[in-house]
Amino acid sequence: IEGNIRAASRPLMVMYTTELVVQRKNGDGPWTMQDYLNGDLELAQIQRGAGANDVGMVAWLMELKTVEYPQGRQVVLIANDITHKAGSFGTREDVVFKLASEFARERRIPRLYVAANSGARIGLADGIKKVYKVAFKDQTKPENGFDYLYVTKEDYERLSIKHELDAVPMTLDGQEVFKITDIIGSEPDLGVENLKGSGLIAGETSSAYNDIFTMTVVLGRTVGIGAYLVRLGQRTIQKTTASPIILTGYQALNKLMGCDVYSTNDQLGGPGIMYSNGVSHLAEPDHLRAVTAAVEWLSFVPSTRGGLLPITDIRGVDEIERPIEFCPSPNTPYDPRYLITGCEDEDGKWLSGFFDKGSFQEALSGWAKTVVTGRARLGGIPMGVIATENRTAEAIKPADPADVKASEAVIQQAGCVWFPNSAYKTAQAINDFRTEDLPLIVFANWRGFSGGQRDMFDEVLKYGSLIVDAFVAYEQPVFVFIPPYAEIRGGAWVVLDASINASVMEMYASKGTARGGVLEANGAASVKYRTKDLIITMHRLDDKLKSLGAQLKTTEDAGEIASIKAAISDREKSLLPVYEQIAVQFCELHDTPGRMKAVGVIEKDVEWRDARTYFFWRLRRKLAEFDLRKKMIEAAEVGRGVKALSPLEASAMMKSWFLETPGMTDAMWSDDKVMLQWMAESNQMLENRVIQLTKDCVVQEVYQVMTAGGITAVVGTSGIVEGIARACQAMTPEEQEKFKAMLKTTLQL
Repeated sequence: IEGNIRAASRPLMVMYTTELVVQRKNGDGPWTMQDYLNGDLELAQIQRGAGANDVGMVAWLMELKTVEYPQGRQVVLIANDITHKAGSFGTREDVVFKLASEFARERRIPRLYVAANSGARIGLADGIKKVYKVAFKDQTKPENGFDYLYVTKEDYERLSIKHELDAVPMTLDGQEVFKITDIIGSEPDLGVENLKGSGLIAGETSSAYNDIFTMTVVLGRTVGIGAYLVRLGQRTIQKTTASPIILTGYQALNKLMGCDVYSTNDQLGGPGIMYSNGVSHLAEPDHLRAVTAAVEWLSFVPSTRGGLLPITDIRGVDEIERPIEFCPSPNTPYDPRYLITGCEDEDGKWLSGFFDKGSFQEALSGWAKTVVTGRARLGGIPMGVIATENRTAEAIKPADPADVKASEAVIQQAGCVWFPNSAYKTAQAINDFRTEDLPLIVFANWRGFSGGQRDMFDEVLKYGSLIVDAFVAYEQPVFVFIPPYAEIRGGAWVVLDASINASVMEMYASKGTARGGVLEANGAASVKYRTKDLIITMHRLDDKLKSLGAQLKTTEDAGEIASIKAAISDREKSLLPVYEQIAVQFCELHDTPGRMKAVGVIEKDVEWRDARTYFFWRLRRKLAEFDLRKKMIEAAEVGRGVKALSPLEASAMMKSWFLETPGMTDAMWSDDKVMLQWMAESNQMLENRVIQLTKDCVVQEVYQVMTAGGITAVVGTSGIVEGIARACQAMTPEEQEKFKAMLKTTLQL
């Protein structure tokens, strides 16, 4: 066995490609952006040799046979041809990109872009460049400057045929000449029209990110609009050498500043910049590893947007129902990746983690290191994962060579705290997982957001709220789990609470050791259990203080009263340290998983050792439930005037169907294995229920229209009758007879 695939079963061909070529709908011949705007172009699938393109943008429809999809999955690949006009973006390149991306969106298949370009194309009107003349202030001394550029009358008349320029007549040295006011040119793609095309593909890429899986592999320099396409497609793999992502080349910046400040483009957009600021998700050393990383990333993603998740067979690699052997120790910093992947102990023995062994692929690891994000598999099911770094991390801001006073800044960032960059990273990861249709688990261990002056100025509040926005838009199951000896406090809980999107989110805590509350126990005790309250508690619990208090009440001798009060004061001071600890413990007992469950803020407290098994079955149940719920919601959308089902209403209806089944109880609804078994055994019944739901919505729609009263009823009834008449005309004679019989029976005619 090689790579979990039996060598004998490996297909001879693992990739098939067809080039996507733009052509006119009504025949061959050159085409332009105007043809696209007129709707005269189409994308044709053609087999042709390398180098046959006459546009600096090439696209293919690829079929890849992978472990997850041995029968093949389709991908649209778009790439710059850097051998054609340095890979620059002209209007024709923009049209190819736009149509190929739309092709991917129509089929809801992944779109990959291989970037190596020079940005928007810049050109000059060579026809005018060869003939224009200069009106110098003094023809004998051209160094004194000039007044304008012009063409002769003969050239003007020739160039005006194709409207290559605009000019006004002038008299120069007694001759009529034409002063150039606008150079239009006859050559294509000279300037600003290329920027219009860049806007076209920028908007297309933004739409594609929300509609399908988009990824960019940067294998050469990518400039201007090329850099924006990288960011708009979000997921980026950058080659570590000779592949900068820049807006302007370093030579142009040096010229702008009048001195040689930068020496390479890597100083502006190399992986040292783009991998460290989160534009690049992964950095790979060469072409092969970059492409391999892209294929591995695709392995987590459904073949079509909204399709079934690619579940892999983990037999021989890991077991589904096994305990988690790695467990953190209290008050001891550790690498949070160990929760996800497992690790080796001091003796070299493997301690298993939450996910399948070897399945975790981290992304964005160069940026905002107080949060860990990536993708992994749970029992073969792909998931997005976010975890809190509990150790102190460093954020490095490089010194800009353009600022002679600048110096590198190294900022220490505490663990278990959201900073502006890590909050943004969290929101970015959630959005990426959403558009990959991945379920998500968050291993939450946050004490809150960093609220210092610098971080407030750096917009931590803005980026923290983006996390809520990302959760609100999520459609797949989300589990927020507080691991052993972890905690969620204050504002961190607010942006993670399941009520943000109750239709998909659930919160859990590790049994016994997890904590959650407004403040940490120490802080809560200092605010709500102050010294005066501690003294009251001492006098309630301490026998010696009780005795001294009783003596104080019975004696009337002034000297004895002073002595007793002094003894009470000494006793209170000696007991204060231990009672402060007692107060902290008392406050901490308000933050336990038991109380969280009792007040309904978490679904369940789960033993960490058994969490893998529990969440595997919970995830399988939720995926099956969401699939059925989606069908129910779609069925209810048939009736225009009927209120559509919300996800929570669909789940409630599903639960009522479950409880109507003989032998099923409310407690069984919470048992994931029972629920999955019921769905499997009742598959036909559930399909019939969905069909009946569709029918009921149509019935309700027609009833509401025909009984609305007034003109609405008259017009609506007339429309229904006309619609039935048109439908009958489209039916075969046999179908018409059946329909008439149905009407006769239903209406009792």
